Amino acid sequence: MQKNILFIILLLITPIITLVMREKFLQIFAAPAYIGENENSSHLGKFGLLEHWKRPDGPPKVGLQVGHWKLEEVPDELEKLRGNTGASGGGKSEWEVNHTIAILTKDILEKNGIIVDILPATIPESYWADVFISIHADGSEDPSKSGYKIAAPWRDYTGKAEKLADYIEKYYGESTLLPRDPKITTNMRGYYAFSFWRFRHAIHPMTTAAILETGFLTNASDRTLIVGDPLTSAEGLALGIIEYLRSENLFK
Repeated sequence: MQKNILFIILLLITPIITLVMREKFLQIFAAPAYIGENENSSHLGKFGLLEHWKRPDGPPKVGLQVGHWKLEEVPDELEKLRGNTGASGGGKSEWEVNHTIAILTKDILEKNGIIVDILPATIPESYWADVFISIHADGSEDPSKSGYKIAAPWRDYTGKAEKLADYIEKYYGESTLLPRDPKITTNMRGYYAFSFWRFRHAIHPMTTAAILETGFLTNASDRTLIVGDPLTSAEGLALGIIEYLRSENLFK
């Protein structure tokens, strides 16, 4: 009798344990993104009437955020991000891989006359650029999972983020030959740096933005590329950005 009761209890609690472990795993490996929304936040009001906004004069400007870099320095409004170091694999932490790809992308873009900012986890208040890309690397308990993915924000006041994501998806895929991972997460679409209506340290609503998962650090084949040959990743990302800027008549 007691054995039957224990068996029934195990059947009931096993799904709960599995769900808790899954959520814990996602907190470790997913982009440190979604911290909730506040429709009534006062931060949005400071931008005034966006329909009258005009792009500042000057050459094209791109912000490249290194995912998970300098998380210990985030302000109190982003304190939930602290300790989320991201994925790891092949002796590398995610921020190291992201940083290398960002620097190489910056070099390519600057050679083409584009202004580039390399940004840590904490971005400047109301950060504006023609393009903002948050660079990350994925992780999974399943070492066979492979591929890259890119997502635009849920809210896009520019109306151009999906186009930017499409250009990067095309050229990053063609450059790296990695498969496209179709699983776009809430943490990507609701990434904290996109949440200008909630946080001060977020992009300006007229910044066209996307988040890129360059590959799986937990997959040996993907690591061969993003760790062993990061220039290929950088070239694909840079070309996608350049072609988007060209489509907006910001690059010739």
